[in-house]
Amino acid sequence: MRRLSIDIGNSAVKVGVFANKEIVHHQRFNKIGILDLAQLIEKFSPAKSIISSVNQEIGPLEVFLKKHTEYIRFSTLLTTGVQNRYKTPVTLGLDRWAAILGANGLHPANASLVVDAGTCITYDVLTSSKEYFGGSISPGIKMRFRAVHEFTGRLPLVEWDANEDIVEGTDTQSAIRNGVLQGIINEIEGFIALNNKKESALKVIITGGDANFLYKQLQNSIFAPQIIKDPYLVLKGLNEAIAD
Repeated sequence: MRRLSIDIGNSAVKVGVFANKEIVHHQRFNKIGILDLAQLIEKFSPAKSIISSVNQEIGPLEVFLKKHTEYIRFSTLLTTGVQNRYKTPVTLGLDRWAAILGANGLHPANASLVVDAGTCITYDVLTSSKEYFGGSISPGIKMRFRAVHEFTGRLPLVEWDANEDIVEGTDTQSAIRNGVLQGIINEIEGFIALNNKKESALKVIITGGDANFLYKQLQNSIFAPQIIKDPYLVLKGLNEAIAD
């Protein structure tokens, strides 16, 4: 059975078509419409579909999907065996919850630390007893560079290249670049170390727009054997929510 997962975020729409747990098609849109859905359904014939949306009005999309698939709107009430202990589940980001469900589907026997590196960096822990209590939200890479510039009088706005390694700061530009990027690496390692003390056999899953850069930088870390990169983790969590 094929299933269609749609993640409508702040800056892009990500779509995944799944055959059971395997993703067979992935696509990215600036905005998704009825014509896009019609083409996906014609090509892949999904039996089930799900949407997670943070900002786009999805009423017309839902009407269309209900006509052609067994449709459900994603929410934090969909648990798939994970116990949600978050104190304010209505304020919990849908992408954070979907990532936790994705981590549980991928590694059901392990505790997981999900690091989602986007506009913000979120750290969320699923315990080995399948309980979720929450996590942490930290500024993302671009946000940190902007903050250094905007909250000071003379420091420049520094550009960075995700294909370059982190180097020592020998002038103001490189000092800012080193401080921001190495600071984030140290932060991630700190969260891993903290949660290693709480959970054995912890899996660390990095996802999000800056995942490639961070994963590469962490390959020399003592924690590298624990770390997995998965760009489709949120879509996989949505797929878990409608699995049979």
